[in-house]
Amino acid sequence: MASPSSDFNFNSMIGLCLSFYFFFFFTGVPVADCSTIGVEYISRLLEIQDRERAPPSVQIAAAYGTLNRLIPSQSSSFQFNIIPKEHCGGESCFKLTNHPSASEGGSPEILISGTTGVELLSGLHWYLKYWCGAHISWSKTGGVQLSSVLKSGSLPSVQDSGIVMKRPTPWSYYQNAVTSSYTFAWWDWERWEKEIDWMALQGINLPLAFTGQEAIWQKVFQNFNVTAADLNNFFGGPAFLAWSRMGNMHGWGGPLPQSWLDQQLILQKKILARMYELGMNPVLPAFSGNVPAALKLVYPSAKITHLGNWFTVWSDPRWCCTYLLDATDPLFIEIGRTFIRQQLTEYGRTSHIYNCDTFDENTPPVDDPDYISSLAAAIFSGMESGDVDAIWLMQGWLFTDDPFWKPPQMKALLHSVPVGKLVVLDLYAEVKPVWITSEQFYGVPYIWCMLHNFAGNIEMYGILDAVGSGPVDARLSKNSTMVGVGMSMEGIEQNPVVYDLMSEMAFRHNRVDIKTWIDLYAKRRYGRSVSSVLDAWNILYHTVYNCTDGLNDKNRDVIVAFPDVDPFSIALPSFSPIGRYHHANYPSPGRAIYELGDSYNHPHLWYSTSELIRALELFIASGDQLSETSTYRYDLVDLTRQALAKYANQLFLKVIEAYQRGDLPAVSQLSQKFLNLVEDMDTLLACHDGFLLGPWLESAKKLAQNEEQEKQFEWNARTQITMWFDNTDEEASLLRDYGNKYWSGLLRDYYGPRAAVYFKFLIQSLEKGDSFRLKEWRREWIKLTNDWQSSRNVFAVQSKGNALNISRWLFEKYLKGSTHSINLVQDT
Repeated sequence: MASPSSDFNFNSMIGLCLSFYFFFFFTGVPVADCSTIGVEYISRLLEIQDRERAPPSVQIAAAYGTLNRLIPSQSSSFQFNIIPKEHCGGESCFKLTNHPSASEGGSPEILISGTTGVELLSGLHWYLKYWCGAHISWSKTGGVQLSSVLKSGSLPSVQDSGIVMKRPTPWSYYQNAVTSSYTFAWWDWERWEKEIDWMALQGINLPLAFTGQEAIWQKVFQNFNVTAADLNNFFGGPAFLAWSRMGNMHGWGGPLPQSWLDQQLILQKKILARMYELGMNPVLPAFSGNVPAALKLVYPSAKITHLGNWFTVWSDPRWCCTYLLDATDPLFIEIGRTFIRQQLTEYGRTSHIYNCDTFDENTPPVDDPDYISSLAAAIFSGMESGDVDAIWLMQGWLFTDDPFWKPPQMKALLHSVPVGKLVVLDLYAEVKPVWITSEQFYGVPYIWCMLHNFAGNIEMYGILDAVGSGPVDARLSKNSTMVGVGMSMEGIEQNPVVYDLMSEMAFRHNRVDIKTWIDLYAKRRYGRSVSSVLDAWNILYHTVYNCTDGLNDKNRDVIVAFPDVDPFSIALPSFSPIGRYHHANYPSPGRAIYELGDSYNHPHLWYSTSELIRALELFIASGDQLSETSTYRYDLVDLTRQALAKYANQLFLKVIEAYQRGDLPAVSQLSQKFLNLVEDMDTLLACHDGFLLGPWLESAKKLAQNEEQEKQFEWNARTQITMWFDNTDEEASLLRDYGNKYWSGLLRDYYGPRAAVYFKFLIQSLEKGDSFRLKEWRREWIKLTNDWQSSRNVFAVQSKGNALNISRWLFEKYLKGSTHSINLVQDT
């Protein structure tokens, strides 16, 4: 094993690979029964999916395509083979064996057999992880670490008897209904191809496939005499489609150009084709009842309800109060059937699983169980009339978020369709597992999901112990109806350690020893063992990745979510060496957003900031050995950002403390220090491609067909990450900063100037002896934001700067000794 000072050589690589092997061998061998009651309920659909899956030759070819894109130099080292489930006791699995030709020094060296293309690539990933010490994450979070993979002809052998890994449950789910907007909004096929490769390598076989549905809806509504022009105010803009699909809003950011609709449908067909080629089961959308206003004019007698306001300012009718067709109206089933069949016509096939969330933040008008049951039965009838083998996949967020859903109402909904025809996503199971409180969803199959991230915010956060044990505990519980695991985050490309672990739970039969797993993760992530960085990861495991307070982690750091309050309404906590604050509980991930008022909720903090700074110090000490690795540079920038962000929260409170005691010099000095810090953090974030504003904006503009569309798409992209929704001159959006990001360009160009306006009003208040002019502050920062939303300045799309040097500089400037007090001396 390589020591911190040793050169990384062939022998150290062999030792590293053996450590991965022993961890796998002693913790990864399946020992538990794979079946649950829930799996029995969905067995018919599983048989249909197996029967209709792409031919083995197609899946193998697709798997080789992924291998060639991932590690082309090793394309001849592996042989793929599709096997029937009967070879794995009737379960989905992959097998790793030494290829016969390997003993003669030839290629291929490793034979990977699997029941689908996804299992083949899961087996490849497992081998690269636990025999070669490799690491695979999103490009923005450091990408792949393959330097530890030995040259072709020298790959490590597996044990003579081979390795068999069975799925304990059949499905591995991926995405949230809003991920399509927070992350995928501007993706082209090149980016989607990379994501589908990543999905397959992570074992995902049940992904949402929502792209392009507006073009389908356009054709469907034409059958009901609703024109394309009638839909201009129905669809949201490209960055807000998730919420117009759910009936939360209409028209915001639109109208959608016809070219957008056509492009997205073409893209969806490519996405689905690749998913099917790999043996995945893509989940298509179903009709939830959300209809355009024009339908009420065409069908005046239809039971169409005008919904209430969803976070617009003053219930602005241009975006507010969408229309919902009652599921008991005969027209509901007719539209639902037409939508399913139109998708089948366009795509040529289906996996027979459809997502519909009619009741997600749309509470039924009455709580009568019989009425709820009739509504849900009608919703399913719309799916089933279009596809006799349909299964309804429903997000279970409503059972976590809405007190309306008591046991009688839950049972009425869940039992409204035949057993096995409804599958629920236990969307937030790592924090608030509904399966426990609902007696396993009252006998209905469910998928254990990790929500983890809200709005794609950038925050080091996780609950690794819950992730490594929760799915196992749920599956082994009495009368378990669990049928899968899932990742239901709102945004991706953050916290790669969390997703690396969660993806493994698709094949884990036993609880994971997280301490051991973390040590090996750090070695895989950087391709070598460095003791100081292992110590740092042990700290991170027990701090940022050990949030056990049960609160939602919605990032409200002062820099990215600046308080819109009178400074005298801010309660000042007592500062302590560990820097703990009052916990702020933001009750909603996604769409039911935190309540706003003239008070300040301190950012969520569940760990010792001094320990975090110690971890950063250890990371920096490892830099001379690891700084050439993109994965290390990403983690270093992210960890430095995390520490500085928490420092900024403390610094802001010092500004307020100085203001409340009337200390003008201190306010001026500390506020300038805060603004300098924002500028410095922007410089830090510019050091890695994963923290840049430019790619988000440029990818939006790239999809435009003309100058007008380019302006519209860029406005959508800028608005989602700042004001989010509508505002007046004196009232900000109720969703402001919900989609905040720590991106270089955004700090320097928007967050810093916004903070400067607030500090200007603080200083003027003290200079004039007046109260803080809250309304004038609001007018100015709202105007600044609206101007920024419409601006067209260009930002870098490639990183610059030395991450290690800048991190060292900022550590010395701000954090060294900062756990005891905030330095009041002006920085030069």
